[in-house]
Amino acid sequence: MAASLKTPLTEKLGCKYPVVQTAMGWVADAKLTAATCNAGGFGFLAGATIEPGKVDAAILDVKARTKNPFGVNFHMFQPNAEEVLAAVIRHGVRAVSYGRGPDAKTIKRLKDAGVVCMPTVGALKHAVKAVELGADVVTVQGGEGGGHTGAVPTSILLPQVLDAVKVPVVAAGGFSDGRGLVAALAWGAAGIAMGTRFLLTKDSPVPMSSLERYLKTKDPTLIKVSTAVDGLPQRFIENEELKRLEEMSLPARLAMSAKYARHWGKEAGLGPVGMARLGLKVMSGDEGGFRQTVMAANLPTLVQRGVVAGDPVNGLLPSGQVAAVIDKLESCEELISRIMREAGDRLAALAKLTAVNAKKGSAA
Repeated sequence: MAASLKTPLTEKLGCKYPVVQTAMGWVADAKLTAATCNAGGFGFLAGATIEPGKVDAAILDVKARTKNPFGVNFHMFQPNAEEVLAAVIRHGVRAVSYGRGPDAKTIKRLKDAGVVCMPTVGALKHAVKAVELGADVVTVQGGEGGGHTGAVPTSILLPQVLDAVKVPVVAAGGFSDGRGLVAALAWGAAGIAMGTRFLLTKDSPVPMSSLERYLKTKDPTLIKVSTAVDGLPQRFIENEELKRLEEMSLPARLAMSAKYARHWGKEAGLGPVGMARLGLKVMSGDEGGFRQTVMAANLPTLVQRGVVAGDPVNGLLPSGQVAAVIDKLESCEELISRIMREAGDRLAALAKLTAVNAKKGSAA
């Protein structure tokens, strides 16, 4: 295994290897984030799903577990977005990840505090816009990825974005090993980001009952994109709950969402006025709309049931298609060590191939 592998990504983030653990809601907790960082990668804490009033404690928990730099993710539609932003700056967090919510003023505020801004996008136009707003690095997730995802595969989207922007680009969607890392570097990316692969580690907080359901899914076509949950395309392991949602009528799904929204609003400390304001804010966004706003409450309730409560039948299991090729749980240390060992082997083989061809060329 190489002592290190420096790229523009490792230089910006201060990590040893160009391997990023994404901020999966309710999965990327302090333990997983710190384990990733201690293994030489760069972990993002899932700030978007931390309850109001608990952000400082979560960040300090990561700091107590690792001396290495780490990141926090957020979105502007969460009730405690300002709490996350202030905590990130106050605690000197190295980077933030986000979607398309922050405006140029918010991004400048972070950059002025020395925070690396690293949004995740799933379309070429969104990558270009993110850089225009001030992004330092862009993570590009192809359609193979888990959670909310686009329709363009990584093999097409990644080179499109690399040709269009002048900041370091991180490849996401379908990566799990050293071969993928070398392929991404060959395309011109500065590293890879993985969610599902880190979810399926020994350091993941996901209960074994749900992890086993992931590991048993060997057909990539059964890790499918659905709009039945919140009206937007999102990839999940196909299970009983997803099938039930897809068979429900729209009025039934909206009624279910309204019930979940009341429960979620109560937990978030939002009264009717606060819920109404948040709904209007979501609807005004570029992904907003009545159906998406009303149905958005389905997601946290059902995903928590799947990955926090460990109910793989009645909850939802967000996943990238790469889960179908993962057959065992490793620690973050074992995972990143293996990735770098495999990457070293592939780089050595390519160097040998280059040398052989150069020798043949000079002989001719």
